Amino acid sequence: MRVHVVSDVHGNVEALARASAGADALVVLGDLLDIVDYHDHERGVLGRLFGPDRVGTFARLRREDGRRAAAYVRSLWGELADPAGSVDELIREQYDLLFGALDAPTYATPGNVDAPRLWPEYAREGLVMLDGQSVDLGGLRFGFAGGAVLPPGVAPLTGPAPWRAYLRTPEDFAVALDALGEVDVWCTHVPPALDELCYDVVARRVEVGSEGLLERIRGQRARWALFGHVHQPWSARARIGVTDCVNVGHFQRTASPYVLHW
Repeated sequence: MRVHVVSDVHGNVEALARASAGADALVVLGDLLDIVDYHDHERGVLGRLFGPDRVGTFARLRREDGRRAAAYVRSLWGELADPAGSVDELIREQYDLLFGALDAPTYATPGNVDAPRLWPEYAREGLVMLDGQSVDLGGLRFGFAGGAVLPPGVAPLTGPAPWRAYLRTPEDFAVALDALGEVDVWCTHVPPALDELCYDVVARRVEVGSEGLLERIRGQRARWALFGHVHQPWSARARIGVTDCVNVGHFQRTASPYVLHW
């Protein structure tokens, strides 16, 4: 059995269309959308709506002060007559291309930079969307849990917003993990909460990993734990007991899937 695994596609449709070549199945671990493109400020939803100069300003503010960055984005939304409709239109445009590029049996879970409320519109034969469900592939049990995890004690934002990331409390994420039961392969967007897997050496910050996932990896004997989310990790893999924990890579930039053989 040969399975290709990608994460953090962020709009790279051309590479995604080639990702399943030679594979029996493709696994997608989320972040298909390109909302803010930090490499090319003309691209992504914000680049399309507000132009590269304003995306550059947002990127700088996000590095310096997250609160100022959030306030700046709110000011940009205020310039649009229908910010939610404008964002939805561009998201659907991306999803039309991204989901349309998948031609092999595909098993996908959403990342934090996704709109899972829209995913049922794209479900079809050969495209299975999973979040809190497991599936058998080649005699192994693959368990999927999507989204990113909020820091403990931080509540999800509520109320209307043109765009909101898919962020879950640790408790909600634990419910999704428990629904998977015993698995041979953990398939999540976020890593388990190990510093070497969560620290981004370019952004110079620790992304939030899942303590619940770490606990369950230690309590089971899965072959692999596969994830993305951290684009430039301090370490791309670690061993937890018998489980090989692997960041499958920032697919938007590498354009190369991680390959599983068994």
